[in-house]
Amino acid sequence: MDVTRREFLKSTAAASAMMAIGGAFSPAEAKGQKVDQWVKGVCRFCGTGCGVMVGVKDGKVITVKGDPNNHNQGFLCLKGALMPPIIYAKERVTEPLIRKDGKLVPATWDEALDLTASKFREAIDKHGPESVAYYGSGQALTEETYLASKIFKAGLKSNNVDGNPRLCMASAVGGYVTTFGKDEPCGSFDDIENATCFFLIGTNTSECHPVLFKKIAARKEANPNVKVIVVDPRKTNTARIADVHVSFRPGTDLAILNSMAYVIIKEELDDYRFHSKYVTFMGNDKTKSDFEGYKKFLEDYTPEKVEKLSGVPAETIVKIAKIFAESSATMSMWCMGLNQRIRGVWANNLTSNLHLLTGHIGKPGATPFSLTGQPNACGGVRDTGGLSHLLPAGRVIKKQEHRNEMEELWDIPKDTINPKPGYHTIAMFTALGEGKIKALLLLTTNPAHSLPNVNKYTKAMSRKDNFICLIEAFSDAETMKYADVVLPPAFWCEREGVFGCSERRYSLISKAIEPPGQCRPSVNILVDLAKRIGVDPKLVPYKNSADVWDEWRRVARPTPYNFWGITRERLRKESGILWPCPTEDHPGTNIRYVRGKDPNIPEDHPDKYHFYGKPDGRAVIWFRPYKGAAEEPDAEYPFVLTTGRVIDHWHTGTMTMKVPELKRSFSYAFVEINDQDAKKMGINNGDKVLLETRRDKMTFEAKVSDVCRPGLVFVPWYDAKLMINKLTKDAFDPGSKQPEFKICATKVSKV
Repeated sequence: MDVTRREFLKSTAAASAMMAIGGAFSPAEAKGQKVDQWVKGVCRFCGTGCGVMVGVKDGKVITVKGDPNNHNQGFLCLKGALMPPIIYAKERVTEPLIRKDGKLVPATWDEALDLTASKFREAIDKHGPESVAYYGSGQALTEETYLASKIFKAGLKSNNVDGNPRLCMASAVGGYVTTFGKDEPCGSFDDIENATCFFLIGTNTSECHPVLFKKIAARKEANPNVKVIVVDPRKTNTARIADVHVSFRPGTDLAILNSMAYVIIKEELDDYRFHSKYVTFMGNDKTKSDFEGYKKFLEDYTPEKVEKLSGVPAETIVKIAKIFAESSATMSMWCMGLNQRIRGVWANNLTSNLHLLTGHIGKPGATPFSLTGQPNACGGVRDTGGLSHLLPAGRVIKKQEHRNEMEELWDIPKDTINPKPGYHTIAMFTALGEGKIKALLLLTTNPAHSLPNVNKYTKAMSRKDNFICLIEAFSDAETMKYADVVLPPAFWCEREGVFGCSERRYSLISKAIEPPGQCRPSVNILVDLAKRIGVDPKLVPYKNSADVWDEWRRVARPTPYNFWGITRERLRKESGILWPCPTEDHPGTNIRYVRGKDPNIPEDHPDKYHFYGKPDGRAVIWFRPYKGAAEEPDAEYPFVLTTGRVIDHWHTGTMTMKVPELKRSFSYAFVEINDQDAKKMGINNGDKVLLETRRDKMTFEAKVSDVCRPGLVFVPWYDAKLMINKLTKDAFDPGSKQPEFKICATKVSKV
């Protein structure tokens, strides 16, 4: 494990030497340490959902290695292999805390839970159910999010249930639902082994999803005919293995995607037999059109016109369009670069358009595929209905038949679920600042660091008449500063539960050790708190997460999300199963919407493809016009600021900053500046640089390179001491309500 970041990144640059730690030996075994027991689990970080084996000795976790039977085939990235120190960090919260005289002090469980329950009950009695809210996480267990959503929506009659996946995956949800009728990817990670073209747009896969990047690099190395296209304003390590790296003016990728469609049609590379039978063409005003109407719409996006807008040479647009269409199997992957935008849903639609236009869908290696940022944003929040407009398994609050179905399943009176969607994330914290929300429960998330334009929302959290209860494992999380009560949860492998990763794979985190001090599983905390607030005990009859899982299976069974066959017993034996999975002998589903592959389609269905989320069974090609960012650079703020991850750290750093090797690699945030821009401003590597937006200003150390294109600067967002979200903008997509973290205007000057 003695590897420097420089050596690590050096190896990622070459496909043949992609760094990933294999499963033959764990770090502890390499040092000669003996393990008493190996316990199967799932990595705690990104949405790749790598299987892990947790090594236990004398009741403590001493090491982690990859699960050879899960999709990652025993490989882990550096973060995944270095998890044990996090469990034993000195910052672990191990007893309940109550704020008294401005300080959090130890309390008993009864004191903390009774105080929280009384504040929620008081808010509901005085101001109604809409005065209380729950804000969850894509890091919570599936059982935890399902349970919290049920408690609030069925028990407290409040739809103010949202979570941090609103900040990362809501636009992907909106894209899938508007294009295919149902959320979640059509394909799976197996497609990587069969793709002959990878179209990577808005994803720095090498640093954000390293194990998947290893698979892509290995596929390219094994077959020289495999092409990689990377569309990204930064020349990341992902871009350095590309056959074509498309660097563009930030925010113009919608125009590029439309221009690719224009080229594909002009060159007669579209699959007319496919899209004439399986696609509906839809204008942006939701008016049905046809193929001729689509061609007319695309006339505004010739490569020559888009070159002037995007800075991408027309011949490059033609080249990547041809590679995409002429490949035998193209797999698109995208992440926050498309999602965290004021037109993130449109960007998702336009990527899927290319697949529907060319027929690159529903066959091995050919699929549009969104990469998830968090380990359980898919299986935990999106599937269970843990957002303010959703009910479990793809149901929506606005539809009466969906509400009535859930009322019957939850055994509550008909028409008692509130028909009005609750506050989405930005609206929720705005309402907190306005005094409309009086009591807020937070689970496994750190909004005082992760929200955009965060100064505005920490001010909201500071209101003296607010009550905030935080279920949080680490005392140095920024949101601890605003909590009135803190409840200590069992962390990761200290309790049992399910994570669902990007490819619809549900995997079990088995309990490996006992939690420290007074920590309790969050499922048990939620059940106890609900009863004290006054929720009918019949709604929360659970003893553990396994009880919740069985109910969740039953709730999802009548829907296309059916995973009735994914029993707890199967999860204990197997290393992950992909839904839909209707029976216990079903192997799981790698490809959706294809007869013979997807169990939701009858074997005698007349069509090979059936997009059953749509009434007519057809997917939609949308006419989505180019629209720029909410805040474009101008004379006063001439640079574009973007944010993201580095491979060493994850999200707000509350976990990775506790691993000595990772903390040493990047102990503080920096600003990445293009070398040409730096030369003009007299900035050298290591100089102090001031970034100033219309919201705040902050000084960083410069890293000068060719990674950013001219006019663009990048800052990672893990560092609580240099919190870049003080500078970002909170404008959001009108459809998905996801904020535009990726683009805002900034000044840059040498200090």
